[in-house]
Amino acid sequence: MYSLSDFDFDLPPERIAQLPLPDRSASRLLHVDGEQLIDRRFADIVDLLVPGDLLVMNDTRVLKARFFGVKESGGQVEVLVERVLDNRTVLAQVRASKSPKPGNRIRLADAFDVVAGERAGEFFTLTFEGDVFELIDAHGRLPLPPYIEHDADEFDETRYQTVYSREPGAVAAPTAGLHFDQALLDRLKAKGVNFAYVTLHVGAGTFQPVRVETLSEHKMHTEWYTVPPDTVEAVRAVQAAGRHVVAVGTTSLRALESASQSGQIVAGSADTALFITPGYTFKTVSRLITNFHLPKSTLLMLVSAFAGYDTIRRAYAHAIAAEYRFFSYGDAMLLTTENK
Repeated sequence: MYSLSDFDFDLPPERIAQLPLPDRSASRLLHVDGEQLIDRRFADIVDLLVPGDLLVMNDTRVLKARFFGVKESGGQVEVLVERVLDNRTVLAQVRASKSPKPGNRIRLADAFDVVAGERAGEFFTLTFEGDVFELIDAHGRLPLPPYIEHDADEFDETRYQTVYSREPGAVAAPTAGLHFDQALLDRLKAKGVNFAYVTLHVGAGTFQPVRVETLSEHKMHTEWYTVPPDTVEAVRAVQAAGRHVVAVGTTSLRALESASQSGQIVAGSADTALFITPGYTFKTVSRLITNFHLPKSTLLMLVSAFAGYDTIRRAYAHAIAAEYRFFSYGDAMLLTTENK
């Protein structure tokens, strides 16, 4: 039985990628093939997939979800939208010297007001005076991960989105997808690799470390996902043909596996709090493209469940020694599940 300390590791700060590469597909790829660890370029993914394989990608789009504002009292406020509930209402983190009370007005970005509602756990409901998506896009700031030390600029606004993003709602990017440019997607399509999409709106909880030593005591953050019928059809066709269902990122994997808890994938939308740790049996995904994850994170536990705990420990040690770039703007891995 694994505990939290089993998922800690030492990472030199200089291994944390602070800036994206200008060329998306120029990143490195650590191919974990059984006992072999093979250093490649990400563009080699074309050679590692075969005609009939299915790439499943998360088409969520990152919101400009960070705001600075002022309460009616004059106090400074920082707001991070966590989830859009409807076209006028959001759940948000609100950082201030004193938490707002229901009915309090907050001026955001010196542009528009929101009204605080009831508290919902660590979040507050905020009601906007106009269309949520329009106001966020016009006045918000892109929320880069907490370990990236610069404020988002115009380059980040392009590079911290996948080229296929289309459904606004995330506060963090599905970063494995950042390695794909349109030319690479075109090469994969020409080879006969199939594409399908899910949507999972990544929440800020993705960056939160687990804080309890006993993993069963961890309360997983929830995220909204949808798996459309055409994706289900594509998955079933690929499985019947004996090809790989390749999740692009842990978010795509969580959506697919959340939709497969009955034993067979089904279409639909729901909140998921699926917490995947070693011992989990994967029902749909057989290969995974993923970046390198934070120590003590639920995502490190997920990839350890997927490829094997010892395999991931070896792969991470190799990546650190070989000076791979880590986290959201870093390099990638290609993994095959050990229980398929």
